Amino acid sequence: MAQQPRTVADNRRARFDYHLDDTFDAGIVLVGSEVKSLRGGRASIQDAYAAEQGGEIWLINSHIPEYAGANRFNHEPRRQRKLLLKHKEIDKLIGALKRGGVTLVPLSIYFNERGRAKVKIALARGKKLHDKRETEKSRDWDREKQRLMRNKGRE
Repeated sequence: MAQQPRTVADNRRARFDYHLDDTFDAGIVLVGSEVKSLRGGRASIQDAYAAEQGGEIWLINSHIPEYAGANRFNHEPRRQRKLLLKHKEIDKLIGALKRGGVTLVPLSIYFNERGRAKVKIALARGKKLHDKRETEKSRDWDREKQRLMRNKGRE
């Protein structure tokens, strides 16, 4: 019986700070205590980013806290973790990073239907301050529209 994908960590700030272009689902190389900690729903990717090192893509500055049951066999919480992608995807990402102006931002860490830990990453361009204000304005207006429609239905 296949289980539904379950999100462990979400980078909600990414959509506010960046214009997101292409998204990719990547596997992630983890040790046992990291998997146990993720299954407990504990992780943070708020300050994380992905970068190219030696022809591979690495997740940097993500925080997976130590698992209490692993005692002395625990992992380093902020260690770099290798992302698993197809060669064509890696070449595309490295090409985009070398052209400049973009960064790789992790959007979420989740378990897929087969129980494997995955990271959703996106090629992203940073937003300027006026773009962020525009995003906030449109979000507020959408919220106000929803409120008005709900209230109109009650009258």
